[in-house]
Amino acid sequence: MPDLIEMTAVVKRFGHSTALDGLDLHVAAGQVHGFLGPNGAGKTTTLRILLGSVRADAGTAAVFGLDPWSNSARLHARMAYVPGDVSLWPGLTGAEVIALLGRLHGRVDSRRRHDLCERFELDPSRRCRAYSRGNRQKVALIAALATRAELLLLDEPTSGLDPLMEDQFRSCVRELRDEGCAILLSSHILSEVEALADQVTIIRQGRVVETGSLGQLRHLQRATISATLDAAPAGLARIEGVHDLVVTDDSSGAHALTAAVDAGSLGEVMQALSSAGLRSLTCEPPSLEDVFLRHYGTHHGA
Repeated sequence: MPDLIEMTAVVKRFGHSTALDGLDLHVAAGQVHGFLGPNGAGKTTTLRILLGSVRADAGTAAVFGLDPWSNSARLHARMAYVPGDVSLWPGLTGAEVIALLGRLHGRVDSRRRHDLCERFELDPSRRCRAYSRGNRQKVALIAALATRAELLLLDEPTSGLDPLMEDQFRSCVRELRDEGCAILLSSHILSEVEALADQVTIIRQGRVVETGSLGQLRHLQRATISATLDAAPAGLARIEGVHDLVVTDDSSGAHALTAAVDAGSLGEVMQALSSAGLRSLTCEPPSLEDVFLRHYGTHHGA
C-alpha cells in the first residue's frame, strides 16, 4: 500500500531562516507516526505544507499522491487537523462549532460525535467564551475525530487536557488506527508518542536525525543494567560499549553494579557478570526520551 504522506528532500525557507532542510517523511495507512522535535525544529512548518497553507521551496510533498499546495480543498475533504493552540468563536456553543467544522469537512459521523462528547465529558451547550483551554481543545478534537477522515494531522493535540482525558484521547487514536486511519502525531510529550506510535521520526533543525519503529530506534541505544554480584567483575570497565559504570559494596558483602551498555556489548557484559557470580539482574531498554535526548541533550529544553 502506498504511503498517504510522502515528503522527499523538502526545503522551506522564510527569508534568511531555513525551517526545513531536506526533510524526508513517509506515513502509511493504519499507522500512528510520532513526529518529535523541540520548538523551531520544523514540525509545524511540515504540517502547514501538508495542509497546503504554505508551499515548499524545493523537494516534493504529496498527500494521497497529490500536491497539497495545488489540491488543498480536495485533500481537506479526506483529512482533519487539530492545532495545539485552539481559538474558537466565543459567541458560539461547543455544539455549534463542532457542527460548523463538520459541515466544512462534509464527512461527519453524528453517532461518533455524540459518543465523543460523552467520552471527553464536554458540555456542548456552553458558549466557547466560557470554556477553559482544555475544553476548547476537546471541541477541536471531537470535531476532527468525528469525521471519517483517512488522515489526521495532530499538532500537540492533548495540550490542556488532564490525564483522564489524555487516556481517552489515546483510546480514540488506537480505535481510528485499527480502522485504517493514518495519524501524524506531533508532540512534545514523549510518553504520549511512546504509548501510541508505530513509527517515530525525530527532526532537528529541519532535518531527520532518526526514523523507524520504537524497536528499531531502541536497538541503537544504550540499555541500563543493575546487578548484584558475589565479586567485583574483572575487566568490565575495559569492554567497549560500557558507560557510567558504578560498583559499590553492600553490608552483606555483595557488590551492586549499575551501568549503561550499548546493545552490541550486552553479550560480553553478561559473560563478565556471570563470571563474577551473578545474583540478580535487571535490564531496562532505553525509553523514547533517551533516544530523543541523544540528539538534543537536556540543554535544548525539549
